[in-house]
Amino acid sequence: MCRWMAYQGDSVYLESLLFEQEHSLVHQSLSAKKSEVTVNADGFGLGWYDEREEPGLYHEILPAWSDCNLKSLARHIKSGLFFAHVRASTGTATNRSNCHPFSYKNWMFMHNGQIGGYESLRWQLDRLIPEHLYGERQGATDSEVIFLLMIANGLEENPELAISTTLMQILDLMQEKNISEPLRFTSVVSDGKEMIAIRFSSDDRAPSLYYKEFEDHIVVGSEPLDFSHKEWNLVPAGHIAKIKNHTYQIIPLPDTLKMSA
Repeated sequence: MCRWMAYQGDSVYLESLLFEQEHSLVHQSLSAKKSEVTVNADGFGLGWYDEREEPGLYHEILPAWSDCNLKSLARHIKSGLFFAHVRASTGTATNRSNCHPFSYKNWMFMHNGQIGGYESLRWQLDRLIPEHLYGERQGATDSEVIFLLMIANGLEENPELAISTTLMQILDLMQEKNISEPLRFTSVVSDGKEMIAIRFSSDDRAPSLYYKEFEDHIVVGSEPLDFSHKEWNLVPAGHIAKIKNHTYQIIPLPDTLKMSA
């Protein structure tokens, strides 16, 4: 399973979170503690917001710990809202177009988890993407399909509704196909001002998702950035964490979605 982290708060150099923490994301890529897969070496990506409306992106297929470009970029890029992701492939190829985060206009998305029986559903899922959005599909991952479906379902107008509608679409299709493998899903999406992180699974094994509030920022991610876990909180399964202006709110996903799980 992939590892990711997202930051919102006062502007900082990315290296302070990616490299300098005790259990930084780069350290997690070598030695994940809350994942079925210890090493995440199938590419990585960065996304950050600055003066421009649309986010900057950097994707690479090398392992995060071995790319000197990442070290240099993280040392010089400063941002108040950024994403970082290290990938462990669940079957699709290791190439830049399959690396997270994905973006559309001012929106950015990254994900950890999988759609059960994805290869059996891939044709149908692709055809749920409207024609005007299908040209945005660059890779072959289930993650990118989920993001484009969220956009089609109104992410720009009502993110919470778009998220729950998309998950219901996928679960309904899985039920039609009699797929017993679970839909496991932790993700974060942002418009450059607010972050919305989601933890969900159709079984009782939702991937981990933690958050911690600091004096001038909030971090959310797959694992705590230290080994003590002090003051790191686990987002409850079936809930959303909304993060904006150094504050957070934990809200449940709709009951209809929980019932279907």
